[in-house]
Amino acid sequence: MQPESQIPIAATVRRRFAVRLALFYSAVFAVSGAHLPFFSVWLKAIGIDAAWIGVIMALPAMTRFTTLPYATAFAEKRHAIRAGMTISVFATAVGFAVLGLQQQPLALFLVYAATCVLWTPTIPLTDAYALRGVARYKLDYGPVRLWGSAAFAAGSLACGFLVDTIAARDLIWVIVALAAVAAFTSLLLQPLDDVRRKSAEARGGTALLRDPAFWAIIVSAALIQNSHVAYYTFSAINWRAHGLGGLTIAGLWTLGVIAEILVFALSPRFSLHASTLMAIGGAGAVVRWIVTANEPPLALLAIVQLGHGLTFGMTILGTMSLLVQRVPSRQIARGQGYYAACIGLLGAATSIVSGAIYARVGEGLYYVMAGMAGLGALLIWSARHRLKAHPQSEASGG
Repeated sequence: MQPESQIPIAATVRRRFAVRLALFYSAVFAVSGAHLPFFSVWLKAIGIDAAWIGVIMALPAMTRFTTLPYATAFAEKRHAIRAGMTISVFATAVGFAVLGLQQQPLALFLVYAATCVLWTPTIPLTDAYALRGVARYKLDYGPVRLWGSAAFAAGSLACGFLVDTIAARDLIWVIVALAAVAAFTSLLLQPLDDVRRKSAEARGGTALLRDPAFWAIIVSAALIQNSHVAYYTFSAINWRAHGLGGLTIAGLWTLGVIAEILVFALSPRFSLHASTLMAIGGAGAVVRWIVTANEPPLALLAIVQLGHGLTFGMTILGTMSLLVQRVPSRQIARGQGYYAACIGLLGAATSIVSGAIYARVGEGLYYVMAGMAGLGALLIWSARHRLKAHPQSEASGG
């Protein structure tokens, strides 16, 4: 029988893991909160045209399907997921600092490409670390992950406030400062025990890629999540062209993130199957992008932004739940790498094409995004019976 003196220690370790993971999620997503809405604004401010912006903004997605899967597989093979997270965020801070010294499109492209190679593994490795910890300490993913969303909103609001008070060409240094905070926060993460099963690891990658249900999950997730490309890349530029100030734009982004946080907070109470959550996310995205394409007034746009809780929040919760069910814990980093690679492949193509489409039809680009989301919803809905019937994977920890 376990001595009573050990029970509080176990609870303390569990709480410490959750708090430190939440802090790291917060720091990492604060960087994204500043980067996603306003990096394209910075590019425009230093004189980069829309076509180049589309190409440059495609780089994170391109690295997700080229270099990222190798990085996650290497970290998993070396049992160095936490170390990989630390290296990634420190390198990101340095990369953005160097990027801020560039002015020419080609130089920006090359430096940003190198930065993205080092940066894009951060979230998949963090999610892999989180899902292993969630399984070990019997935590709920949503309530821990919501702190990342809250910090995303804070980063977006901070940048939105600053874009009205400082020159837009100085926004890159806000991103650099937040990246530095994330780097030092990574030093607080505690190690997780790794069960070393070399023979199983050797078979893990190809086994996942032979699973049609795994493909259904990651492809449908990629379609729904990449339907946000127009929003991530051009919403701030478009809204500024319509006369909205930086703080208003940040407020619109924040409304979406607040809805996302509520979804994460309430997720332990959800009883719907994970595939249904993803289908709801895709259907919600169809409605959201169609309304956005029609230049809604500010009040309606604010309401539509609340749909981010469905289009992103429901989709990511469903995806993570299904990945835990389908992918054994010892292969979760590899599974996250394939998932990120699928999103990156489609995202790179979408970002490049969206730059050209936006230059010609402006907000009509959102109709294309609605079509992508609808296709993703149909795909996951058609696979729901297979996913529901599948037993929980060995050592999944879900």
